[in-house]
Amino acid sequence: MEEKHDSFQEVDPDHSEDESSPVTGLETALEECWVALHLFLNNRFADALAALRPRKSRSMYHAVGYSSILLMQAAMTFDPKDMDVAMEALRESLHICQRFRRKTGIMASLASLWNGQTVDMTEEEMHAELCYAEVLMQKAVLTFLDDSVVSFIKGGMGMRNSFQIYKNCQAVENSRTSAEKQKSTHVHFQGGVNMGIGSFNLILSLLPSNVLRLMEFLGFSGDRELGLSELREGATSDSLRSILSTLTLLMFHLYITVTLGTGDVNLTEAEALLKPFAENFPNGALVLFYTARIAVLKGAFTFAQEKFLECIATQKEWRQIHHLCYWELMWAYSFEQNWMEAYRYANLLCKENKWSQATYVFQKAAILSMLPEEEVTKLGENVATLFRQVDGLRIRLAGKSIPTEKFAAKKAQRFSSLNPGKLIVPALEMMYVWNGFKVVGKRPELTENILSTLEKAEERLRKDPSPSEFHLDDLCVVQLLKGLCLTQLGHLVQAELCLRYVISSDKNIKHDTYLVPYAMYELGLLYRQKGDVQTAITVIENAKLNYRDYSMESRLHFRIHAALNTMGSFEAKLPPSRTPA
Repeated sequence: MEEKHDSFQEVDPDHSEDESSPVTGLETALEECWVALHLFLNNRFADALAALRPRKSRSMYHAVGYSSILLMQAAMTFDPKDMDVAMEALRESLHICQRFRRKTGIMASLASLWNGQTVDMTEEEMHAELCYAEVLMQKAVLTFLDDSVVSFIKGGMGMRNSFQIYKNCQAVENSRTSAEKQKSTHVHFQGGVNMGIGSFNLILSLLPSNVLRLMEFLGFSGDRELGLSELREGATSDSLRSILSTLTLLMFHLYITVTLGTGDVNLTEAEALLKPFAENFPNGALVLFYTARIAVLKGAFTFAQEKFLECIATQKEWRQIHHLCYWELMWAYSFEQNWMEAYRYANLLCKENKWSQATYVFQKAAILSMLPEEEVTKLGENVATLFRQVDGLRIRLAGKSIPTEKFAAKKAQRFSSLNPGKLIVPALEMMYVWNGFKVVGKRPELTENILSTLEKAEERLRKDPSPSEFHLDDLCVVQLLKGLCLTQLGHLVQAELCLRYVISSDKNIKHDTYLVPYAMYELGLLYRQKGDVQTAITVIENAKLNYRDYSMESRLHFRIHAALNTMGSFEAKLPPSRTPA
C-alpha cells in the first residue's frame, strides 16, 4: 500500500500572536500545546499539527511540539522525504528556542550556581534551555539514521550537548525557591528535567561496561535507579511531558528489557503507568497498542490479537501504527505456531513498511519454511527465492549494519551456496533472537507444542541419510531451543544436557558460531534459576570474555550486562581462561 507524504499538509488558520507578558505568553503556549497533545492522543494527528502550526515560528513550545510529531512520523516511515521534513522542522525549532535562551550565556549562570548563588534566569529563559536540549536530542536521534560515520559523530556530539544542558537545567531546578516553584509554568519545566535526566540515565545504564566507560570519559553517566526514579516522577506529574516519561518507561519495560535484557518484565508498573491514559483516551491508538503489548507479555495472545486489530481499526491517518501492530500480530500468531496467520502479517510488512525489508523478507521466508510445501505452493511463494533476496535488501544506520539484518543475511546465504539446504526451524530461531521463548514460556501448553516441533526436527536431522555441511549447526540450533523450552517447563536437568551439547560442539560448529556463547549465557541463567549464583556468574562471564566476532555479539553483551547486573556481579572476579563450563 502506498505511503502518503502529504497527510499532514494543513492550511494556516487565522491566529493572532499573544501580545501579553512573556510569562502569560508561556502559559498560553503551554495551554495550547495541551490541546494539541490531547488531539494527538485521540488519534487526530493532522489536527494536532494544525493546532501547532500557526505559532511554530514564534513560540518555542509550538515549534517543539510540531517538530516532535514530524520526527515521530519520520521514525516510523523511515522515508527520506519525511526525514528531510522532520530535520528542517527540528532546525527551525532550534532557531526559535535559541531566540528565547539567555543571551549572557549559561556558563555565567553555572558559575553562580557553583558559588552557591541564585541563578538569575527568567521562567521563559529556563524553558528555552529545556526546549533547546529536547530538540537537540531529537535532532541527534534523526542524525543517527543517516548512513555515514560523520553523521554518527555529529549525532554523538548533539547528544552530549543535550545531556549537558539537561544537567544545567537540573542545577537550575535545584536552585529554585519554593515561591518560584509555585508558578503555574514551573511544573512543566520540572517535568521536562525529569524526562531528560531520566531518559539519559536509563539508556546509558543499559550499555555494557566497556562502552559505558567510554561514554563516561566523554562526559556521560548512567544510573538506572536514578533514571527510573526521575522518569516515574515525570510520568506522575501534571507536566506536558508526562506522556513522554510514560512512553519511555513503557518502552523500557515492554521492549528493551525483553530484547536487550533478561526478559524479566515489570508488568505491574507498566499497567499502572498506562491506566490513567487508558481512562482518558480509551480509543487512542498508542493506548490500545500498549494494552495489547502488555497482554502479549502476559501470554494472553488471543486478547492481544483482538486489541491490536482494534488499534488498527481506530485510525487510518498513521498507517505506520498499523505496521507496528502487524509486527506484533506476526509474533503473537507465531507463538501459537499459527503459521498461516503469522505469514499474513509478515507479508503485509514486506509490502507496506520500509523500516527493515531484509528482516521482513527473511521472517516471511522463515515462517513459510514452517509450513508444508504444498501450502507454500498454494500461496504462490518460493522460499528459496525469498531467502536469496535478503542480503540485497540490507540497510545501514550510522554507517553500521543492523545486527538482525546481518544475522538474517548470513543465515540466508545457505541458499546462495552450490549445495543449498533448508534451514531447520528458522522461525523458531528468530523467535529466540527476539527473546520470544521468555514470552511463550508464560503458556506451558504452547511451550510443549514448540518442544514437540523441535523434537520432530531433531528426529529428521538424526535420520538424514546424507547430512550436509550444516548438519551439526542445525542440530545445535535445535538443542539450544530445546534447552530453552525445557528450562521454561522446569525440566532443568534435561535443559542443561541440551545446552551442554551445544557448548561441547564449540570446535566443530562451522557457520552458526553464535550458538556457543548464547548457550553459555542461557546455561548461566539456568544456574541462577537453580540458586547457584556464583556458578551462573562464572559461566556468563566466560561467554562474555572468551568469544568474539559472532552474529549478534552486541545483543548478547547487552543481555549479559543485564543478567550480571541482576546478580550483583560487577565486583565478581573474572575467570582467567577459556574454559567452557
